[in-house]
Amino acid sequence: MSLEVLDLRKRFGEVQALDGVSFDVAPGEVFGFLGANGAGKTTTMRIALGFLRPDTGSVAWAGRPVHEWPRLTWGYMPEERGLYPRMPVLEQLVFFASLYGVSRSQARRDALDWLARFRISDYADRRAESLSKGNQQKVQFIATVLHGPDVLLMDEPFAGLDPVNVALLKSAFLEMRDRGKTLVFSTHQLDQAEELCDSVAIIDRGRLVTSGSTRDVKRSTGHQTVRLATSGDGDLDWLREIPSVQVTRPGRDYTELRVEAGTDPQSVLRAAMDRGDDVYRFEVADPSLEEVFVERVGALDVEERTLAAAQESPR
Repeated sequence: MSLEVLDLRKRFGEVQALDGVSFDVAPGEVFGFLGANGAGKTTTMRIALGFLRPDTGSVAWAGRPVHEWPRLTWGYMPEERGLYPRMPVLEQLVFFASLYGVSRSQARRDALDWLARFRISDYADRRAESLSKGNQQKVQFIATVLHGPDVLLMDEPFAGLDPVNVALLKSAFLEMRDRGKTLVFSTHQLDQAEELCDSVAIIDRGRLVTSGSTRDVKRSTGHQTVRLATSGDGDLDWLREIPSVQVTRPGRDYTELRVEAGTDPQSVLRAAMDRGDDVYRFEVADPSLEEVFVERVGALDVEERTLAAAQESPR
């Protein structure tokens, strides 16, 4: 019963917005759709919801095309605000839920509960336009989930939120997942995705770069990250002398190193101990999603520039 995106292609004039995008989202998981602005994330979501038609390809939920499912199956949170600015918050939340067949009394109870959890009960009777962007974002989320959809598609849900509201929204995401809901959200904030997502896909200029479980994607580069803090005097030259080890982030509290595939990270620890340093921190970790994104997307940039230069050079 997964969400299956298969070979989506979509062109707008001269722009190839999607170029063969495919990925699966398992039921009951949080899935991050990662990419820079203009990468094709919103186009993919709008096709999944039936707002756009692909040139080729398909999207299915539980083996059936998405258009065959009732609209209440889906909850959609657009990046742009979808609220009526002059309509009171509670009134429009009840209205939106009623469009999906939820009784007004049930919608009111559930909406008041969500407003309390998001610490905006006092705004129930205020116009949406009087709320801050962050509070409008929370109201938008409530409108997305109030009818109990099985699949939530959210476009940049953390945009414009302060740390407190980010934490509240993350908690809501995890609660919805624990209820068995499937959550798909797009973002270019890779730290949020790394913390929340069971699986991710990275898209760049309409093409899928990589996808899979978050762990597998992070390990796809083949290298590992070591975080090291010692009693040394801050001289890092000895680290640079270790084969296949690169200093990526020298820091005051610890130094972060990249250890290439085939090299034992313990060689860093042994080198520090051979120097007679006290080791306060030694941690081996997978690369972050940010590192994977920069490495994989950056590599494509280099390949395309090289190809373009070759095509333009005189023969």
